Amino acid sequence: MSDLYKESNDIDFEIRFLEGILKYQPDFIEGLILLGDHYTKKGLYDKGLRVDEKLAALLPEDPVVHYNLACSYSLVSEINKAFRSIKKAIRLGYHNLEHLEHDKDLMNLRQERRFQEYYARLKKNLAAAVSEAVSCEEEIEDLKGSDEVVS
Repeated sequence: MSDLYKESNDIDFEIRFLEGILKYQPDFIEGLILLGDHYTKKGLYDKGLRVDEKLAALLPEDPVVHYNLACSYSLVSEINKAFRSIKKAIRLGYHNLEHLEHDKDLMNLRQERRFQEYYARLKKNLAAAVSEAVSCEEEIEDLKGSDEVVS
């Protein structure tokens, strides 16, 4: 039996198992997260989207949940919703921009001009913030190194 076939059967088994658990515990967060991931791996994007929408309702302040919701919207070509969700994820604190740049689930969104402009501004603002933080750290180190007494 090939590894791909075995992995596919394992995912199918896990999907059925999680669906069974969620019938009795519909708000089981960890189960929903895993089920949504499995649906996406299997190409069941509409089912994955429904799970991610439920997770966003249960965890409205979680940046990773909104990132995953943006991925699901992008996969089903709901670009406006994907754009709103990725902006919310970033507002809530999602900061793994390298992953965002290369995540294949966001390919449809990344092709959108609005997103490209938003992302360019985001990277520019982030670079400015990092530069300012480094400058502040250097000033603090200079103060620590000086013989001046600060009261």
